[in-house]
Amino acid sequence: MKIGVNLITFGPGASEAALARWAGFAETMGYHFMMLGDHVTITPDVQGRYPAPFYDPFTTLGWLAGQTRRVELGFTVIVVPYRHPLETARMAATLDRICGGRLIFGIGVGWARQEFEVLGLPFEKRGAMTDDYLGALKAAWTQDVASYQGRFVSFKDIYTAPRPLQQPHPPIWVGGSSEAALRRAVRHGDAWHPIRSRIAFLRDEGMPKLRVLAEKEGRPVPALCPRIRLRLTDAPMPEETRLAGEGTLDQVRRDFAALEKLGAPYVCLDTFADDIEGSRNHEAAWRMLASLAERAFDLDRQALR
Repeated sequence: MKIGVNLITFGPGASEAALARWAGFAETMGYHFMMLGDHVTITPDVQGRYPAPFYDPFTTLGWLAGQTRRVELGFTVIVVPYRHPLETARMAATLDRICGGRLIFGIGVGWARQEFEVLGLPFEKRGAMTDDYLGALKAAWTQDVASYQGRFVSFKDIYTAPRPLQQPHPPIWVGGSSEAALRRAVRHGDAWHPIRSRIAFLRDEGMPKLRVLAEKEGRPVPALCPRIRLRLTDAPMPEETRLAGEGTLDQVRRDFAALEKLGAPYVCLDTFADDIEGSRNHEAAWRMLASLAERAFDLDRQALR
């Protein structure tokens, strides 16, 4: 199982220096991948949760590709309707080549209604737009001269080079936990990427639904690649209320054992505790991740030598 970290690319603690230190920390500690999120316009609803400065994900990952040697780089998640799929396809393909085929393409439909309004996009149609745009993205990634006819986007005879280094395309992780998101993961994704869930939900609801949908569609069951909230405590947290990744080291170890039993090949650790001012204290997050790496995981640091 590969373990990664979610970078804090927003808020008062976000800076180029902090991002460079995050990248160096992740590789030094032996973590396998790094991920970051996406917003285009920081409207009041976004500002309340993920305030400016907010670093652009494509540009930031392109820069981090040159700061790192082996960790995979990904999105958790790109909001697909925000950009024309031909633009997204070219940026992602270029990024995949620049980083040597290390890109993970996590996607979502978005949640910030005001951001959709500013961009002139229909909030209520964001799911249908995402499904359509994913079809267009795959057409652009897999054809040298691509054509696509869809409900929201159409194009003909578009020259798409460069193609992604990973073929047919970078792995697509589909975020969200609704039935529509699960269906999207089955139809378009290589993995399901739920965020901040409980183990019981993943085991008893999410994965069984995913298997049923995959059987109905006649498709493989996508891999489970969750992002979990990492919060280590001295005292045990109540099992019925805590999220995966919260609690004592023993509780978190059990969570990882459960995720491994569910077949999860990747798990992303999110240290952001919804405390905007607390996001300045990167050292606290690094101490927690270092403690986990040293006491809970057998991470391979020999790859750095």
